[in-house]
Amino acid sequence: MLDVDNFKQFNDSFGHPIGDRLLRALGDYLKARVRPGDIPSRYGGEEFTLILPEASMEIVRERAESLREGFSQIPLHLGTAVAKIPQALSLSCGVAIFPEHGTTAEEILRAADEALYQAKRAGKNRVVIAAGSSTTSALAAREQAHLV
Repeated sequence: MLDVDNFKQFNDSFGHPIGDRLLRALGDYLKARVRPGDIPSRYGGEEFTLILPEASMEIVRERAESLREGFSQIPLHLGTAVAKIPQALSLSCGVAIFPEHGTTAEEILRAADEALYQAKRAGKNRVVIAAGSSTTSALAAREQAHLV
């Protein structure tokens, strides 16, 4: 699960039409960076999900990091001008996989959502792996060493 950090302030400052353009640009960005069979979708508001069937925890974490890091390079079309994503905006990501974090779509989404909110509480602009995975502690240690 991915969420645009500070989106409300951006939307309030630049207006809903520009906020909508940002969300469309993020959707296009996600669609352009998926494998055949992956499923990017808008979950609600400024939250998106990306389902990566048959991907390992390491692949999913790496993909989330890559998307997070590349977010600032998305071109934002402002009428006739093209701008970069403002520095105040970033992506926070929560990662959960089947079956480590749940055996139903609801359980996995809930775990990813909780991991996303942990990323937000920890300072935003980061990837957090849901609790409960056998690989969580090793990846969490690496994540702590590589805080963004």
